[in-house]
Amino acid sequence: MEIDFDYNSTRPKLILAEYGRNVQNMVDYICTLPTKEERNRHAQVVIDMMGFLNPHLRDVADFKHKLWDHLHIISDFKIDVDSPYPIPERDAIHPMPELLDYPQHRIRFKHYGHTVEMMIEKAKRIGDLEKRKSMTQSIANFMKMAYVTWNKDSVEDETIITDLHELSNGELQLGSDVSLTKLDFKTPPPGVRTKGGAIQQNNNGKNKKLQKKKKKH
Repeated sequence: MEIDFDYNSTRPKLILAEYGRNVQNMVDYICTLPTKEERNRHAQVVIDMMGFLNPHLRDVADFKHKLWDHLHIISDFKIDVDSPYPIPERDAIHPMPELLDYPQHRIRFKHYGHTVEMMIEKAKRIGDLEKRKSMTQSIANFMKMAYVTWNKDSVEDETIITDLHELSNGELQLGSDVSLTKLDFKTPPPGVRTKGGAIQQNNNGKNKKLQKKKKKH
């Protein structure tokens, strides 16, 4: 004798799984009732049950409106009842997302990124010479940080100044005597939590203090 087991995987897919299989079956049953009076009466019972099963929806504006929309969705828009709210449109339930307009920029130096090019363009429009010079040096410092982050190596200030001159088409210049921010990612400052030497050094310092206290005792 062959037994057919009723697994969820063999049942029709639930349209709104949060309401469960019983609500889905009741809505399907309401769609088969012959008179609208019967359908309206049963639909109201199901609406009350849906609200009881999902109390979190009570915090949503137009709580009842949301439940009636869900009733139509569960029935695949086949239920014919007198709804107190407009029937939602099928296309409005799962709207197609708008295509994103991805920016297409030709970046001359990828390790500096497009942001540096934007900052350079803004700096070129600054009329005040002192502010322009200050902005130029800030950009150069940022370029140096981006360079070291990308290449994981040190870089001469002259390289950054030359690249800045090229990116700005010669409009932003820094003298060779200008000193950019010193960067050294190989030896992080004390207190910085890394997997490398900083924590080890800090721990060694703590161990030495503990050893001194033990000697005193």
